This record gives sequence, C-alpha cells and structure tokens, in this order.
Amino acid sequence: MSLLSTGTDYAALAAHFRPLFARIAEGAVERERNRTLPHDALTWLKEAGFGTVRIPKEKGGWGASLPQLFQLLTELAEADSNLPQALRAHFAFVEDRLNQPDSAERDLWFRRFSDGELVGSGWTEIGAVKIGDVITRVTPTSNGWTLSGEKFYSTGTLFADWIDVYARRNDNQGDVIALVNTHQPGVTREDDWDGFGQRLTGSGTTRFDNAHVEQEHVFDFATRFRYQTAFYQHVLLATLAGIGRAVARDGAKAVATRNRIYSHSNGSTSREDVQVLQVIGEITSLAFAVEATVIRAAHSLQSAYEAHVSSDEARLVEVNALAEAEAGQAQVIASELVTRAATELFNALGASDTRISKTLDRHWRNARTVSSHNPVIYKARDIGGWKVNGTPPTGIWQIGRGTE
Repeated sequence: MSLLSTGTDYAALAAHFRPLFARIAEGAVERERNRTLPHDALTWLKEAGFGTVRIPKEKGGWGASLPQLFQLLTELAEADSNLPQALRAHFAFVEDRLNQPDSAERDLWFRRFSDGELVGSGWTEIGAVKIGDVITRVTPTSNGWTLSGEKFYSTGTLFADWIDVYARRNDNQGDVIALVNTHQPGVTREDDWDGFGQRLTGSGTTRFDNAHVEQEHVFDFATRFRYQTAFYQHVLLATLAGIGRAVARDGAKAVATRNRIYSHSNGSTSREDVQVLQVIGEITSLAFAVEATVIRAAHSLQSAYEAHVSSDEARLVEVNALAEAEAGQAQVIASELVTRAATELFNALGASDTRISKTLDRHWRNARTVSSHNPVIYKARDIGGWKVNGTPPTGIWQIGRGTE
C-alpha cells in the first residue's frame, strides 16, 4: 500500500521556506516592472526542496497534507503570485504519482524531484481544435514514442525539466499523458504569453517536433488522479488568497508611511484617519475570509486523497464530488473578494499610488487573470445544480471550438 502524506509540523515547514519567500518578495516589484522572468526565484525554490513538499517523508519529502501545501502556496503567492501558478503542473504531477501504487518507477520520480527537477504544463490547444479533439499526438517507435504538436497556456514550462502533455495516441486513438524531457532539440518553448496579469508564470507556446518520450513515460489519461480538476483549482485559489494578503500588506504599509492628506480628511496623517483605517480593515478582512475559505475547502481535497486507497466506489464518488463542489464554492468567493480588495486598496491611497513605478495595479491585474481560469459562472451553476438536484459538479472538461 502507498504511503500517505497526511501532514507534518507546519511551523517547521514554513520556517524553512519563509526566509526564501522574503527574498523572493524583495524582487517582485522589479521583476514585474521589467517583465523579468523569475528564473532565480525558481532556482532558489528548487534548491530548498520546495518541489518535494507533498512527497512522504519516507521517500525524501516533507509529507505535508494538502491543506498545508496550499497554506504554503498562499504564503509564496503573497511574495510573488506568479510562482505558485508556475509550479501548478509540478504539484499536480506529484499528486498523480502519490495516487499511484508504490513502485520503483514512482520512486524514480520522487528522486528526480528531490534532485530539484520540475514539471511544467502542456494541455491546452488553441486555433482550429474542436471540443473533444486533441491535435498533439504520440506515436510508438522501436525505443519509445515521438511527440508532435503545439500547446498554449503552457504554464511553468520555461522553468521545467519535464512537461506534462495531454496527447492522443496515433495507434489506438487513446488519450494519454506524456512526460517529455525539455532538454532535447524536439522541444521549443516561447515566452509569448501576453495577458495583462500573471505575466511571469512561464506560460506561452510550446512546440513538439518528434520529441522523444521514454516508453514508460506515457500514461493512460483514465488512470489520472480523480480529484485533479479540484486540485488544479486549489492552486489558483491559494494564488488568489496570497494576492489578498499582499493587498492588505501593501495597503497597510502605504497608509503607515503616507504623509500627504486632504484638507477635509479626518486626521493629521493617513494613519490617523478613521475612514482610511476602515478601508484597510475591510481589505484585511476580505483577505482573511478568502484565506479561511481556501483552507477550509482544502480539507475535503485531503479527504479525497486519503480515500484513493479505498475500494468503496460509492465513497470515492462522494468524497470527490464534495472536493470539487467546495473548490467551486471557494472559487466563487475568492474571485469576487480578492478583486474587490485590490480595487478598494486605492480608496485608502491617492493618485500618486497609481504610478507604474509602484506597480500596485499588479494585484488587481493578477487577481482578475487568475479568476478568469475555469470560468466562475459555470462553477456557480454547478454548485446550484449540486445543491438543488444532487448533480455532481463537472469533473473533467475540455475547451475548443463548437460545432458552428
């Protein structure tokens, strides 16, 4: 039976990484202002063993629970919200390995991660791809597979050693996950993500031109861990929670050091103005509510993880549906409250704080961009259907052109 990662000493875990988070935060504004990809920050995280947080202690990791992982990602997102999203595919693939039976092949992946190797994402295709179709293909060869195709929204690939690619087999048309090594000429990665937020996540176009894939690195998609959609959403939720914390942090700091006031304000300094203090209090409360909601929802995800060893199918369906539903509810709350907090921030400040040099606008831009993933309107609809009619929330879904 597989070892389960059910939790560790969070105080010790966080204490190990917080000095690194502080170092990352010091350069966040400069990176944003100059659009400098966080290669150094990712290297620091790799060297500190951040990619092994979920791996069982007996296998060389920290053995953190899912609530602990997402709490840690929230702290990292407060420092720089690009980084948890850049690591989203990595932690998802680690999670998938955690859900597989103990084996020498699984231990090999764990050792790779202990050595600092990271996984990026290659799932979404744009252009003339219809819903249900997959243009990226893997073809069997005498010594493994070849992979050809093109992906966009390839989050984290610019920092990765491996890419988790959603593809279709040319021989039997089965949908698979192919783990392709980035250190080969058949893989081309471009930093052409041009969104107005989350600009440093290492996303963009990835092309595969007969890239080599080892025989054992192609997995049937049907074996993928069952709560994966909720898991991917939780990384975005932790990112939003961290942005909320950063808004409250930067708002409080700006008010505490602000000297300019209006003639009709309520004090001789901003820090003495009760209306300004009220705004900071409201922003801080919004951030607190989002973080509490995210951690609360992560407990149902942990239940789904721990249940994966069960043979009770009815129980598995129940816990996975709950994990998906609670992730959706948290998304509805976080998408609304964090963008609201990032807007309300400027009610406590002045026009001078809208200057590009301060980049305080990044909080709203980043929160709005993260909130645009996995449309929240459909999550709210799913929650209503689940609550009223008992309809399980949407688990696996695709995006592409319709029939028109």
